[in-house]
Amino acid sequence: MSVSSQSSASQSPSAQSPSSPSSPSSPSSSSSAVVTELRAAGCVFAEDEARLLLDAARDHAELAAMVGRRVAGQPLEHVLGWAEFRGLRIAVDAGVFVPRRRTEFLVEQAAVLARPGAVVVDLCCGSGALGAALGAAVDRIELYAADIDPAAVRCARRNVAGVGGRVYEGDLYGPFPGVLRGRVDVLLANVPYVPTEEVGLLPAEARIHEARVALDGGADGLDVLRRVTADAARWLAPGGRLLFETSERQVPYALEAVADGGLVPRSVSDEERYATVVIGTRSVTGTRSVIGTRSV
Repeated sequence: MSVSSQSSASQSPSAQSPSSPSSPSSPSSSSSAVVTELRAAGCVFAEDEARLLLDAARDHAELAAMVGRRVAGQPLEHVLGWAEFRGLRIAVDAGVFVPRRRTEFLVEQAAVLARPGAVVVDLCCGSGALGAALGAAVDRIELYAADIDPAAVRCARRNVAGVGGRVYEGDLYGPFPGVLRGRVDVLLANVPYVPTEEVGLLPAEARIHEARVALDGGADGLDVLRRVTADAARWLAPGGRLLFETSERQVPYALEAVADGGLVPRSVSDEERYATVVIGTRSVTGTRSVIGTRSV
């Protein structure tokens, strides 16, 4: 999963002792007090965060608790209990990976390729944001998702219920019913791709408050990806596509892993969002094509 930036319009506040906002006598004074506290904690977008917290809190006591959690360094999405992703409000519980806004590019690529009624698998689904967003964009998809983290699975079940998705707990393809083999039209894999030695360099919001299994991609960041690509062709239908996000520097190795798995690889990038997506296609004829890249 992508991890270099959070999905909210904020930066991690500095670690300091949380304090409760004063009990204001009017909404305007309440907003001012919250903004002041958030700004003092290092929140760059303090005004925007204050508005969201004020809207979410049912009373002054709850507002004080929420501001305290945010000042202490918890991700805004965990404090609110949701993240915005492609216009959807995605439930995100404490400890669950927060969907990144740049990963919307991955969903956009999938939406172009998926037809109504497509069989879709969302591996390493986290909160289920990708499957939920694709289900909102493409009619009547048949959605299956899986994650190894029980907390993420609980979130995903809530988030994909509206599109009829089914969520399994387990490692990669392991928990899926065997009847899916050879039937998957779109295989989304939001795999972790941060090299192990770089996890400690991540912002504290990710490093401390998100499950490590959602961040750590192994020695070169591609360990989980290689396991996905090794078996993808067995699960994809002829002409089916595997899509995943990776970093720009990992693209050549990711393309190689896709090709080694018997798929026809290409990559596409969105420079404005610093997003790179690799797409692997199971050939209908069994032949391969030249690796390609492009930007949008």
